[in-house]
Amino acid sequence: MTLAEEQRTRPRIHRAWWVALATLGALVAAAGFRSSTGALLQPLEDDFGWSRATTSGAVTLNLVVYGLTAPFAAALMERFGVRRTVASALVLVAAGSGLTVLMTEAWQLWILWGFAVGIGTGSLALVFGAIVANRWFVSHRGLVTGVFSAASSTGQLVFLPLIAVLATGPGWRWAALVVAGAALLLVPLVLWVMADSPASVGLRPYGAPPAEPSLTSGRTGTEFGPSRPAIEDIDVGEDVLDTTPTTPAENPARTAVRVLRESSRSWTFWALFGTFWICGWSTNGLIGTHFIPAAHDHGMPETTSAGLLALIGIFDIIGTVASGWLTDRVDSRYLLFGYYLLRGLSLLVVPQLLGPHVRPSLFLFIVFYGLDWVATVPPTVALCRQHFGVERSGVVFGWVFAAHMVGAGVAASYAGWIRQSQGDYFTAWMTAGALCLAAAVACLLIPKVRSATVVG
Repeated sequence: MTLAEEQRTRPRIHRAWWVALATLGALVAAAGFRSSTGALLQPLEDDFGWSRATTSGAVTLNLVVYGLTAPFAAALMERFGVRRTVASALVLVAAGSGLTVLMTEAWQLWILWGFAVGIGTGSLALVFGAIVANRWFVSHRGLVTGVFSAASSTGQLVFLPLIAVLATGPGWRWAALVVAGAALLLVPLVLWVMADSPASVGLRPYGAPPAEPSLTSGRTGTEFGPSRPAIEDIDVGEDVLDTTPTTPAENPARTAVRVLRESSRSWTFWALFGTFWICGWSTNGLIGTHFIPAAHDHGMPETTSAGLLALIGIFDIIGTVASGWLTDRVDSRYLLFGYYLLRGLSLLVVPQLLGPHVRPSLFLFIVFYGLDWVATVPPTVALCRQHFGVERSGVVFGWVFAAHMVGAGVAASYAGWIRQSQGDYFTAWMTAGALCLAAAVACLLIPKVRSATVVG
């Protein structure tokens, strides 16, 4: 056998895995950038004399803009490509974080955190990961989605302790500059490794049968009737796909609004929308934003509480990857029921667990909440795909994810208002627990898709 023949027969790593690795890096960084706001509340208040309502309001705007960006970012990725959209978002995050070192007024914090960082990180949210998983993978799609979901916790794990140490040491401005620098460093990597779709580089998705359509787009559900043709649906050979567009490109904003209008006719959409709104309320909005201040109220040092949030990130990696594996094998509705039920029950006991020291009961809560943190994402993405089809699932999940972050934004302001008016967070914990219990019931009311299939 010649050297050329040996090179041709030698197994190669599918391009999908390199794209997944670049996606994971961007998701990790974006999650770290967004979660840094919780560690900077107290330092900003001490430095500028701002109230908790003022800083919480900036976080609320950040979360809402972050969420509302997702469906439009998904449409932008469809129109202009994933690669260019992601690189532009990283530059915007760097600008928004870096310019905070020059601010002197609260409205500037709202503009920079709310819009620049909100839009940038919103374009790098879980919708981005869902699009990559749906386009590039047929086999192990649920597992890959779970790994992408865990990236949010990894970013929290990597960045949050560093941000907290910098904020309490050299100062919060150093923390903001670290975020800006990390975002800029990722831009060349994304431009080098990322590709918009398998078809754009003449490949099939990982695990797609060689003699069948690539299955990267087109709908498996029946809620919208017959599907439109898409690039990846056209089989022109065993190894290469035709990349000629079959329909004129649609304006991204119009695409996002059209998909919302069509999907909103379904009860399933509103069930996913509402339950993910509650998911955002009980994670990013309450725990992500107010756990450090709430623990500080009970005498716990900020570095300790930031370390506990990072610990949540460690266990969330395990829980979310496991949830992705289960999503390939278990009915997603039942998984969501269990996740929301246990989360709600755990939130009801938080006021009894907080104190100046980390007791075993608080550690147990951190471990459980970590396992459950965004375990809801893989089954929610799967239900979007099963009910609305692969072609629209990215934008549909974008709107569902928008609900997640709007819920988080409302919770951030609500909990801040509760703390300011009542002097503690007790009512905020009880409200979140009750909402999660209601979400558990709603998940059981989602109908089963008769034609849905799971590819393992």
